[in-house]
Amino acid sequence: MRLLVIDTALGACTAAVFDDDRALAVRFEPMTKGHQERLGGLVRDVMAEAGVPFDSLDRIGVTVGPGSFTGLRVGLAFAQGLGAALDRPVVGVSTLAALSADLDEPVPAVAALIDARRGQLYVRIRQGDAVVVMDQALSIAAAAQRIAELSPEVALVGNGAAVLIDACPDLAFARRDDRIAPTPHTLARLSAAADPAAAPPRPLYLRAPDATPPSRLPGQPRQPTP
Repeated sequence: MRLLVIDTALGACTAAVFDDDRALAVRFEPMTKGHQERLGGLVRDVMAEAGVPFDSLDRIGVTVGPGSFTGLRVGLAFAQGLGAALDRPVVGVSTLAALSADLDEPVPAVAALIDARRGQLYVRIRQGDAVVVMDQALSIAAAAQRIAELSPEVALVGNGAAVLIDACPDLAFARRDDRIAPTPHTLARLSAAADPAAAPPRPLYLRAPDATPPSRLPGQPRQPTP
């Protein structure tokens, strides 16, 4: 299967072309903002380096979050637009699922952690092949409690690991990997294995947005306080 993978959900902008599990071209640029300006150029570059036409792609994979609200929507919009233009399936990959599958060496349990700010972490915990905590937003204390149940065999992966350890320095764990984004190879593997019907390219939001609509229209008087 020949596929293009895209990730703009976290601290990097990724575009890569794979033929089955063989990387034909990879671009991975760390960045916290500016994904919209870079993504198109990265996709153009990897397709040119791979030496394959766009219509040779069988599938497009894209991260759906959780992550930066603006960043993940950049990747989703680009992937969906390209998929529609090429008439190719687009599959969504959870950022937490990709992080939890990212370690090179096997460990009994993996906790994928993303800094959600406001005293929370986005969390997914895998024990062996079973997901024991599905993607959700937890307080730092609640996340630490769940991870403590698996200590010291659990590995911590993602930019939320530092947040957890700073808050809970006595927490025991097997390994720590502060990677800023999933690897392209893991994204390709999960994208190739995904069922398009069960993995739609829709944003995964684990809590309500920080911004809320205004309670009144411009020019309307404020409601009196009861």
